[in-house]
Amino acid sequence: MTSQKPDRVLPKVIIERDDLQSLLEALKSQGYQTIGPTVQNNAVVYDEIAQVDDLPAGWVDRQSGGKYGLTRHKKKSLFAYVVGPHTWKRFLYPVEKTLLEARREGRKIEISIPNEDPLRQAFIGVRSCELHAMAIQDKVFLQGPYVDNTYATRRRGLFVVAVNCVRAGGTCFCTSMGTGPKVSSGFDLALTEMAEDDRHYFVVEIGTAAGRDILKRVPHTEAAGSDVDAAERAIKQAASRMGREIDLTGLPEVLNRNFENPEWEKVTGRCLTCGNCTLVCPTCFCSTVEDTTDLSGGNAQRRRKWDSCFTVDFSYIHGGSIRSSAMSRYRQWMMHKLAYWPEQFGTSGCVGCGRCITWCPVGIDLTEEARIIRNSE
Repeated sequence: MTSQKPDRVLPKVIIERDDLQSLLEALKSQGYQTIGPTVQNNAVVYDEIAQVDDLPAGWVDRQSGGKYGLTRHKKKSLFAYVVGPHTWKRFLYPVEKTLLEARREGRKIEISIPNEDPLRQAFIGVRSCELHAMAIQDKVFLQGPYVDNTYATRRRGLFVVAVNCVRAGGTCFCTSMGTGPKVSSGFDLALTEMAEDDRHYFVVEIGTAAGRDILKRVPHTEAAGSDVDAAERAIKQAASRMGREIDLTGLPEVLNRNFENPEWEKVTGRCLTCGNCTLVCPTCFCSTVEDTTDLSGGNAQRRRKWDSCFTVDFSYIHGGSIRSSAMSRYRQWMMHKLAYWPEQFGTSGCVGCGRCITWCPVGIDLTEEARIIRNSE
C-alpha cells in the first residue's frame, strides 16, 4: 500500500520509452499482477497487461456529454487518453463477492467464509482524480468500526504507477475539485509522458520507498532541470484546458436549501435512471446482498454485488421503496456526491473525472445541474 515514504526527497529521473518494459518486468519479478489501460471494444479499459505494446499507443479519446470515441494520433503516446468507462475500484472492490457459503450434511449445516487471497496488484496509468477516488474509498472501507476485509487485503498489496495528465478531457473538471491534473500523493511512482518529435521519455517522481526499490531495477538517468520544467508546463497546460468547471463555494448549503427546487423535476424529465453514472463512478460503493439456494436445498450462498441508488429496489423497505420517483433518486445521487458526502466524510464524493457526463446516455451534466440549482435562488 502506498504509504511508506522515501528516507529523503529524491530527484526526478528519466525513463526512456524503450526502457518502460523494464518497469513492467521489475514489477512482475516481485510478484505483482500488472494491470493497465488497453483498447478493447473501441474503448480504453483496464485489464492485465504483459508488455508495453498492450498499452493504447497513439490512441486519443474524444468525450462530451453522452459521447465517447477513440481516434488515432500521429504521436505514439501511451497515455494520451484521459479516462474510460472502467475505474480501478473493480480491482479493489469486486463487482461480485461471495460472503459466505452454507452446506447441509444430514441434519447438520456447515457455514464457511471464503479466505481472501493476498493479491499483489500493480496499477499502471492511474490519474490524479482516480488517486483521490481511492483515498475517498479508503475512508469508507478502511476507517471506522467496520473494515472491508477484501478491500483492505487488496489495498495492502497495491503498487501504484500514476500518470500526470498532459491533456484534459472534454468532460473533465478535476481542477475545480482540486483533484488534478497533477498527482500529489498516494503513488509509488508518478510518470509524466513527454512524446516529442525526436524523443519519447517519461519524467518520473518517486513517491515511496517501494517505488525507489523498483526503480533500481529499471534503467534511468537523473532528470535535467529543462526536462522537469517541460513536464510541469505540459501539466499546467492541461489544467488550463478543462472541459468543465464547477463552483464549490457553499455548494452543500446551496443544495440543502433547494431540496424542493422544481429544477430537480426538470432534469429527471431526461434521466433514464439507468445507473450508468454510478457504475462508471470511481467513488460509488452502493451494493446489495443476495442469498441463493440450489434446487436440492443442500447448498446456499450469500453474495454481495454492486448496486445503484437509481434502482427502485435499492431503497426498498417493508411496504415499498422510499425513493419511488426518478426525481427522488437523481436528487439523492447528486446530493450524496456534493452535499451529504462532505458532511459525512469531510470531502466531496466527486473527483471531477467527468465519467458520469460522458457515459450518461442523454448527456446530463452534473456541473451544469449544480449551476442551474445555484442560479435559481
